[in-house]
Amino acid sequence: MTTSTVLKKRRRVSSSALLKAVSTSTAVETGKPSQAIEMKLRSGKSRFKSLPLA
Repeated sequence: MTTSTVLKKRRRVSSSALLKAVSTSTAVETGKPSQAIEMKLRSGKSRFKSLPLA
């Protein structure tokens, strides 16, 4: 059997792990400290609250 035909069990990702992954990825791209980006994400403040997501 190939890996495409085998069903893999999905693990649930915690929100803190997701925030950490996004902040470190963004830090690598922007050159800013990941801790600062993570704190901004955790604050929940958005620049565009009036715009709905597609």
